[in-house]
Order: sequence, then structure tokens, then C-alpha cells
Amino acid sequence: MKPFYRYFGCATALATILSFGASALAATPELIEAAKKEGQVTWYTTQIVNQLVVPVQKVFEKKYGVKINYVRGNTGDVVLRVLNEFKAGRIECDVFDGLSTVATLVREPGVVLKWVPDEAKNYPPERVDPEGYWIATYLAVSVPGVNTNMVPAGQEPKSWEDLLDPKWKGKIAWSISNSSTSGAGFVGTVLDTYGQEKGLDYLRKLGKQQIVNIPVASRQVLDQVIAGEYAIALQISNHHAWISAKQGAPVKWLPISPAQVNSGNVSVSAKAPHPNAAKLLADFLVSPEGQEIYRDSGYIPANPKVVALDPTLVPDDKNFIGKFYTPEKLDVELPKWEKVFNEIFK
Repeated sequence: MKPFYRYFGCATALATILSFGASALAATPELIEAAKKEGQVTWYTTQIVNQLVVPVQKVFEKKYGVKINYVRGNTGDVVLRVLNEFKAGRIECDVFDGLSTVATLVREPGVVLKWVPDEAKNYPPERVDPEGYWIATYLAVSVPGVNTNMVPAGQEPKSWEDLLDPKWKGKIAWSISNSSTSGAGFVGTVLDTYGQEKGLDYLRKLGKQQIVNIPVASRQVLDQVIAGEYAIALQISNHHAWISAKQGAPVKWLPISPAQVNSGNVSVSAKAPHPNAAKLLADFLVSPEGQEIYRDSGYIPANPKVVALDPTLVPDDKNFIGKFYTPEKLDVELPKWEKVFNEIFK
């Protein structure tokens, strides 16, 4: 199995990324001054507000004197809001983020700016769009998580096959949101790993486990597992479980391989009301200083200059293997995965 961090079309992608360098400069004095004149920036974000958005807001506003207005929503909410604003000609969004948000919005011409910060030259190619529409801010590694009060140490599932044990029937839950961090995302990883025939056979067996479908984000599914409503959550981000465990919650994530690895990404609106402040915020989010806020908030930074607080969260492709999916890959494959998910698990 190829390492999750492998470079896709390395020479071509890197050359394309670097070609943005002339117009994708770092936070120059001119950009900072122009952003200060605009005075504010509006960020449509899928991130947890108190965990990440507020810390970013405090540091950015103090550093640059530019106010951050934020709107929190799940991926589907952000996509719908941006598209509605664009079609109505009343655009408020300057910057937006998400796992696959940008791939949907790029399909509508004129919505997303073809621009990435200069920091892109320090990134592995698969973490920057070769077309220039997005750059990664963090990595999301999807794994199972368990309530440690309900699942004694040493009795956790250690493989996908272990999830078929009858003792877990009715005790597993996952999100049914339109996201890779949902049951459909788990389906995709299984099909990509086992192949269609063997994968479908496994999934049909898993379907007999009466997995509970919950119409909330995966973070909220994990919260319900922590509360003792279910023993196991599938397809949750391992950094969320790690953060909760550090706070004393009875939870741990399981390094079952392969784990699906996605990148959370930031993009700038092509018709941003505050275009300079938008670029300044995007630049800040992927800069080492911004990435340290992601790290200190428990996220896995995308910038290779900044190492996660717990490096074991990142697949090493030896004992813990990851499969990396770009936003474009998710955009193409997720509808197919959802179709299989609906046929077997709904």
C-alpha cells in the first residue's frame, strides 16, 4: 500500500504550485496595509468555534487589527450559503474552509479565487491544489473511537473484522451527514481497500450489526459515545478523541488500518467583499504561526514545519496506515459511497 503522504504527480504538481508564487506572496506590508483599510474579514468555517476559531480570532485581530466575523456551519451549510449568496449577487463570504467544500464550489465558475499563499511552496504537493483553489490547514484522520468505561482495555476491536463480533451488535454508531467523516466515508475506505466484491461482502456483514445512524456531525457522535450512549463510534477524527481524552473523558481512538486521511482546506472567495483581508487571513491560517494555533488546539497541522502535539495521530504507514483523499477525490467518490451506504445501512 502506498504511503498516505505520497506525492501525486510530484514534478507537475510542484511546478504548478510554484507558478502561483508571483501572485501569491506572503503577508507583505502592502497586503497588510490594504487589509487594515478594509478592517474586517468574514470567515465561513466548519471548525469548532471555541476550540479553534476563537483562538485564531484573538491572535489575528491583535496582530493585524483586522476584525474576524465568522459563521459556523457543517460542509453542506457552508456550500449552500456561499452558492445562494453568489446567485443572489449579495456576497458576504471572504474566506471559507472544509474537507470537500471547495470541490463543490469550484464547479460554479467565478465562486472561488484561484490563489494560494506563498507558504504553499513549503507544502507537500498533495496538500495544495495544483489548480490553485485551496491549500490544506489540517489533516483529519478517520478511525473508530471507543468509550473506555464500556470497552475494557485489551478488548477493543483491532481490525475491521473485529467489528463483526456479535457482542458489538447495536452498540456501534456513526454519522449520516453528507461528509467523508460519516458512514459513507467508512464505506469508501472499505471499498477502496478490499475492492468492490470483497468490500460489499464485508459491508453486508457489517450491516447485520445494526449500526445506529445519527444525523449529526461525527464530533457529536463521539460526544454521545463519551456520554455512554454507545460503545463505539466509527469514522471519527482521531484528534477529536485525543483532545477529549486529554480533558479526562473516557474515550480513546483506535489505530485500525487503513484510516481515511483528508485535509481540511481554506479558500478565498473570488468576489470577496474584503479581498485583501481574505488573503491575509488565508495566509495566516497556513503560516507557521497560524498552524501553531491548530496544533495547540489539538488539530494535526498540514504545514510540515509544525508537528502535531501527539505525532502518533499521523499514520506512519508501518503500524498505522493511512489512505489520503483530496477534496476532488471526495467530490467524485462520495456520492457513489452514499449510494452503497443507503442500500446497506438505511
